[in-house]
Amino acid sequence: MARIERTIVLVGLMGVGKSAVGRRLAKQLDLPFVDADAEIEAAAGSSISDFFEQHGEAAFRDGERKVIARLLDGKPHVLATGGGAFMGPETRLLIKLRGISIWLNADLDTLVERVSRRNDRPLLKDGNARQILSDLMAVRNPIYAESDIVVESVNLPLGEMTVRVTEALCNWIAACPERARRPRV
Repeated sequence: MARIERTIVLVGLMGVGKSAVGRRLAKQLDLPFVDADAEIEAAAGSSISDFFEQHGEAAFRDGERKVIARLLDGKPHVLATGGGAFMGPETRLLIKLRGISIWLNADLDTLVERVSRRNDRPLLKDGNARQILSDLMAVRNPIYAESDIVVESVNLPLGEMTVRVTEALCNWIAACPERARRPRV
């Protein structure tokens, strides 16, 4: 595979495995791994849940956009984004210009099962996880589909899913090796 000079940005709904797959993908590609949510929490000095509660979603999305822009200006790495990051037109454009976006897509049952393992997801705090995720899928999946690469995140073991993502990335770059190069901005 050509040397990757752009950040690989994993997008998709909560619970799809962006962080888990991202860590393994980064190791496989010998790139650093960055979790956008952790970077946002560090910049805000609070948890995402607390930030949402105190300042609201609009303020969170503004901070998220700024953090992602900063991260995309850095050296190439694998970046796991929050589920809503790719929804913002400015953030999506930055990712398209400076990164390689990979949408990890999963079915509703898989997502519901995975998100039930944690209780720190602000968008699921006050409602039925299945209904909320279903509604989010209807709105977000058409936008996620604008990603450079789409990988179906069927309920595979983590290692197999990472192989699937790596193969999709390699095939995408092999079809046009200059895709791996950092664009001149």
